[in-house]
Amino acid sequence: QVQLVESGGGLVQPGGSLRLSCAASGPIASIYTMGWYRQAPGKQRELVARITSGGMTNYADSVKGRFTISRDNAKNTVYLQMNSLKPEDTAIYYCKMFIRNVDYVSYDYWGQGTQVTVSS
Repeated sequence: QVQLVESGGGLVQPGGSLRLSCAASGPIASIYTMGWYRQAPGKQRELVARITSGGMTNYADSVKGRFTISRDNAKNTVYLQMNSLKPEDTAIYYCKMFIRNVDYVSYDYWGQGTQVTVSS
């Protein structure tokens, strides 16, 4: 079955950087939109950034100019480069991919989440 595995979270000081990765594996035919979401304690999950199969991107206003999303189609992987991190970026970060499997059925798949904590 299709699985998404995230890595790269951790503890960082304000102003620091982290790079998240999310790799998909399994019976994949095509991957369309890839995205990153986050959920802070007591808040709803929100979109951080997403990238289409054609490379078009969009970002939440709160991260524009600081975060960059990219993808490596050969590796079925999406990245999130996070710079100038702020305490309010602290959250669990989840990747999501819209994937067509080898049976040509498409679903949204989610990663398990990775904790990002920004604190001095």
